[in-house]
Amino acid sequence: MPSLLPTAAITVFIFMTAVFALAQLLKNNGLVDIAWGLGFIVVTATLFLRQPVLYPAKALVTALVLVWGLRLSIHIFSRNRGKAEDFRYARMRQNWGRAVVFKSFFFIFMLQGLLMLIVSLPITVVFSSPARPLGALEVVGALVFAAGFVFEAVGDRQLASHIRNPANKGRLMTRGLWSTTRHPNYFGEAALWWGIGLIAFPSANGGTALLGPLAITLLLVFVSGVPLLERKYAGRPDWEAYKARTSMFVPWFPKKT
Repeated sequence: MPSLLPTAAITVFIFMTAVFALAQLLKNNGLVDIAWGLGFIVVTATLFLRQPVLYPAKALVTALVLVWGLRLSIHIFSRNRGKAEDFRYARMRQNWGRAVVFKSFFFIFMLQGLLMLIVSLPITVVFSSPARPLGALEVVGALVFAAGFVFEAVGDRQLASHIRNPANKGRLMTRGLWSTTRHPNYFGEAALWWGIGLIAFPSANGGTALLGPLAITLLLVFVSGVPLLERKYAGRPDWEAYKARTSMFVPWFPKKT
């Protein structure tokens, strides 16, 4: 069965170009965050149209991507609705000046598109492979996905509830899942992609599928996820106390201080 990677690449390019055009119309590059989860759904749907034969591994991956992508996009849309452009993109807009449109296209939308293509490798691998029954590794992968999904979804909900409460204004969220890791939503995002990677691993070229979860984990831990937020709160006494007792990424029991 031929690789569907070129189809995935073309799909990502067209999708991200369309999102870029809409973002310029709205003057809000934060739209790219809402489009992140939807992009994977579009890639999955396009690959299915190219290879419409349904078998267990393909059905499982499709269902997981649909559930995750819709939940994440709806959450980010609800969180950002009616608000100004996210501070990260607003800062880029200010720094880039007259080159903002050109740089936004390549350094925000195309860069995230490239990342989307890499992270979606488990999907592409499964859809490019012959039909096969589900085995023990796929079950483990589904369980890892479920655990990651719970951490991401519950972590997001707990934080949103904390922010909505006026009594918590200026206070850090340190309860619930946030007492086990400083970034439960980022940990969940990485974990659920490792789950999808495990489901894809028994496929032909399954080793390639693991590049996806590896890429998103490295990005979240070392580039645009954890480091940005850690720098934002660095130096605050309450943050430093929270940091001293709480695991950075992988959930663990709080340290006694």
